[in-house]
Amino acid sequence: MKKLIAGVVLGVSLTSLAYGAGDPQAGEQKAAVCAGCHGQGGQKPVMGSYPKLSGLGEKYLFNQLQAIKSGKRAVPQMAGILDNMSTQDLQNLAAYMDNQEMIVNQADPALIAQGEALYRGGNLASGVPACAGCHNPQGLGNKPGGFPRLGGQNAEYVMTQLKAYRSGSRATDSNSAIMMDVAAKLTDAEIEAVANYVSGLH
Repeated sequence: MKKLIAGVVLGVSLTSLAYGAGDPQAGEQKAAVCAGCHGQGGQKPVMGSYPKLSGLGEKYLFNQLQAIKSGKRAVPQMAGILDNMSTQDLQNLAAYMDNQEMIVNQADPALIAQGEALYRGGNLASGVPACAGCHNPQGLGNKPGGFPRLGGQNAEYVMTQLKAYRSGSRATDSNSAIMMDVAAKLTDAEIEAVANYVSGLH
């Protein structure tokens, strides 16, 4: 039993090292350029269509920064911003943003019940799995797996991304295939409800 526990602890430690390679302090120096759109520490974007970056998970953030820099994920508003950053700069920036506190929004009460049912239980009739399976019942995400935190994210941004997955226009990494399959089965009403729900989830 002790060997089993030791093995689990070692495995968790190695996983932590694998996705926790950035230096948050070094990342803070690079984050000034992000504040104009995403707010200080990535906590309060200037528009609801921009994502909060705080606490999303270092691995997820790093993967997205790489995809945006390479052009694999097209984000016109970020054109050229990452060009002069090295891979380590991106890792440090991801670590810094991940260390910032997510500020949770106020969800629309009228849509909470529908959104919660979908987030926690999915839709058996259409084959939509529960969002909580990958993104955590509290919306905290799965950092080692690269699944981002959703709790507190701007509803407008979540809606836009779900529709991008549904159309196939967002296909940036191995997790994209999962999201495209899920989003393909979501109606506009379901997307609106679940996006609203996660915006206030904590």
